[in-house]
Amino acid sequence: MNLARRLAPLLPFYYGWVVIAVAFVTMGVAISARTAFSLLLPPLLDEFGWERGMVAGAFSFGFLVSAVLSPFVGRAVDRNGPRIVVGMGVAMMAAGLLLAPMISAPWHFYGTLGVLVGVGANLMGFTVQSLYLPNWFIRRRATAIGVAFAGVGAGAVVLLPWFQLGVERDGWRAACQAMGFLVLVVIGPLALLVHRRPEDIGLLADGAPHVTGPGGKRRTSHVVDPAWASIDWTLARAVRTSRFWWLALGYFCVLFAWYAVQVHQTKYLVEVGFSPAVGAWALGIVAVVAIPGQVALGALSDRVGREWVWSVGCLGFAICYATLIALGRSPSPGLLWVMVLSQGLLGYALTSVMGPIVLEIFEGPHFGIIFGTLNVAMIAGGAAGPWVAGTVHDVTGSYDLAFALAGVLCAVSAAAIWIAAPRRIRQVPGQATV
Repeated sequence: MNLARRLAPLLPFYYGWVVIAVAFVTMGVAISARTAFSLLLPPLLDEFGWERGMVAGAFSFGFLVSAVLSPFVGRAVDRNGPRIVVGMGVAMMAAGLLLAPMISAPWHFYGTLGVLVGVGANLMGFTVQSLYLPNWFIRRRATAIGVAFAGVGAGAVVLLPWFQLGVERDGWRAACQAMGFLVLVVIGPLALLVHRRPEDIGLLADGAPHVTGPGGKRRTSHVVDPAWASIDWTLARAVRTSRFWWLALGYFCVLFAWYAVQVHQTKYLVEVGFSPAVGAWALGIVAVVAIPGQVALGALSDRVGREWVWSVGCLGFAICYATLIALGRSPSPGLLWVMVLSQGLLGYALTSVMGPIVLEIFEGPHFGIIFGTLNVAMIAGGAAGPWVAGTVHDVTGSYDLAFALAGVLCAVSAAAIWIAAPRRIRQVPGQATV
C-alpha cells in the first residue's frame, strides 16, 4: 500500500489540503527553477555574445516541445495519475540544470535549459497541477488552487534571490547545479503523496459527501445547462465546439503576455537604468505579491464567477505593459512598483481559474486530455511571447512594439473567455442554490 493510501484514512477531511500543500511546495521549486532563466539571461549574453532573440528562443523552444507533448501528458494523467508525470518532470528538470554547466554551443543551451528544464517544469507546474487539483474540491475549488499556486510566490521570494546570489558569487554554472540538486531532493519524494482524484484512495472531494438526491445519487445544484453537462465530453467532441476554440484563443493570448514580460523583464529594467539587483528583486517581488492575489481572487471567483477574475488578471498584465513602456521614458521607483503590483497581484491570479474554467465547461473522465490539448495553445503563447519580444528588440532596438502588442492581446484574451462563458454551463458555488 502506498504512502497516500496509508495517510488518507487518518485525514479524511484534510487530505485534500495535504495535496494542496504538496502542490504548493512543488510549484514553488519547479516554477522558480524555470523563472530563473530570466536571471541567467544577462550572464549568458555577456559570456557567449549570442543574439538576444536566439537566447530567449531557448525558453520558447522548450515551451514548443512542451506544447507538442501536452495532449499526451493529459492522457497520461487521466490513465496513470499525476505521480508518474511529476516524477518524469523531476528527472528532466534536474538533468537539464545539472548538465547546463557543460554548455559550449547554442544547441547545448537549447537542449538543457531549453528543452529539459522547460518540459520538466511543464510536467510539474501549472498544467499538470491544473489537471488533478480541481478534482479535490468543488465548493472551494479556485480558493484551493489559488493557495496551491501561491507556492510560486513563496518559492520566488526564497529561491530567486538565493539563485541570483549564487550567480554573482559562484557563477551561473554553480547556481544551476545547486538548483538541480534542490529539485531532486525536494520534489521527488513529495510526488508520492498525490493522486488524480480523492476517490482513488477512498475519499470524496471537499472531504465530505455532497448533497444527494433521491436514491443517494449525487445532485449538482450548480448546473445551468443540463443538456451540455450531460454530454460525455471526449476530445473529439470538444474540438467541434466553438467554446473550445475561444478558450484556446484566450489562453494563447494571455500566456504570450505572461512569458514575454517574465523572460525579458530583468534585462529590460537593467537597460532603462536599474541595477541587476533591483531587476532580480522586481522579479521576486512579482511572485511574492502574487500570493495574496491568487488566494483572494481565486476565492472571489468562487463567489462572482471565473470570467470576472480572468478579466481582472488580463487588466493587470495590460497595466504592467503600459507601465514598462513608461519606465523606458521615465524610470522611477513609483512606476516600478505599479509594474510589479499589477503583474503579480492581479495578473498571476489567472492561475487560480485556468483549470476551473475548462473543468466547468468540459467536466468528465476525459478532462485531462482536453485540458492537455488546450495547453498546446497556452504553451504556444508562452513560447511566442519571449521569442517575439526578443526578435522585435533585435530588429527595432526597442521593446515598445512588442509590449504594445502584448497589451492588445490581454484585451483579446478577456473577451474570448467571456464568449466561452463557463457561467452558462455551471455556476460557481457562491451563485449556486441547493
